[in-house]
Amino acid sequence: MHEIVVLGLNHKSAPIEIREKLAFSKDEALSFLEQLQYSDIIKEMLVISTCNRVEIVAGIENKLYGVDAIKTLISKFKQLPLNQFENLLYIYSGNTAVRHVFRVASSLDSMMIGEPQILGQIKEAYKLSISKKSTGVILNRLIHRAFFVSKRVRTETGIGDHAVSISYAAVELARKIFGTVENKKVLLIGAGEMAEIAVEHLIRNKASDILVANRTFERGMELAQKFNGKAISFEEIDGALKFVDIIISSTASPDIVISRDKVKGVMRPRKNRPIFFIDIAVPRDIDPEINKIDNAYVYDIDDLSGIIEENIEERQKEAFKAERIIDEAVVNFSKWYESLAMVPTIIDLKNKIESLAQCELSKTLHSLKHLSNNDSQAITIMTRAIINKILHDPISFLKTDGCQIDKTVYTDLTRKLFKLDG
Repeated sequence: MHEIVVLGLNHKSAPIEIREKLAFSKDEALSFLEQLQYSDIIKEMLVISTCNRVEIVAGIENKLYGVDAIKTLISKFKQLPLNQFENLLYIYSGNTAVRHVFRVASSLDSMMIGEPQILGQIKEAYKLSISKKSTGVILNRLIHRAFFVSKRVRTETGIGDHAVSISYAAVELARKIFGTVENKKVLLIGAGEMAEIAVEHLIRNKASDILVANRTFERGMELAQKFNGKAISFEEIDGALKFVDIIISSTASPDIVISRDKVKGVMRPRKNRPIFFIDIAVPRDIDPEINKIDNAYVYDIDDLSGIIEENIEERQKEAFKAERIIDEAVVNFSKWYESLAMVPTIIDLKNKIESLAQCELSKTLHSLKHLSNNDSQAITIMTRAIINKILHDPISFLKTDGCQIDKTVYTDLTRKLFKLDG
């Protein structure tokens, strides 16, 4: 039975210069997995490659030779000398490898604990492996359990409940103010990257009309097309304030773009409906005095950063709960994995007993030729029932916790007692 091994590097163990050299595109991963057919040592394999990690999860016959084979394979495939990355690799095996895979899938090993992207990336990696038939019984079970554990962690802890990026924090705040951002109208001022990402999050949460105002109208049109929205000129911002709900601003303007007086003037036409400003610009675009107006809310980048720090602390607390779930999952997976060692012995035991019984049954029925077909069938059924009853207790013992102290001792003893090796 082959051993589970994880070999890789991530944002903690290796600089970006090395990670990008070893990163696998989808096509490269497919080509790399094809190398498995030429290896007698590596029996199963999965390639996980993201911006923060490159990992090979494998089932190998011999840990020492298998790890060396994987290193050599990576070096040749990436045309990168082994001495440039070997010392940066971490290598886990057995339960430590299983725990690592569960922690990665549950985003406990991510740069930002609780981020949701990693699970989707592992699912994509698994699809590639399935397409190349590079995973078998052991890795299939491992990855499916990783998905299950990740779901439990998400469901039973608050590890993903608290925003830990500027963009996520902005959307979370909008939700608190409006209850939901569904069908809310959004105005994006400027073309900052974080503001764009915040708009993308709002769209995912079913925000409706998107307006884009940019100093360069052509750039505004490009952004508007990206969001299926509409570009407006800077001069139209004042008019838009009468009906939009959320304003995200990230210009490079040295001066305030939206003043207190402008907002105060639109609150009556708005019938005092809440208006929410996310100011991601430095220096600030939105006059902080707007906060003094009823139903007007302004959050700048420092406000959002403070929220993120608090949320990171909350996620760390939830991570302790997640680790307990993973501990339990590792124990259960270990029991299943160890039970695999018993399978050949159980099969051999059943085959031998059934073979002996069938031989004796044939002799008996041959000597009792006067029996009717119904009588012969009754004796055959009775014989099978006796076999099953005799085998039930020893097989249950070998399969379950009765045999947890040292499975190899009981395996050897069973094979010797019943002479299963000839």
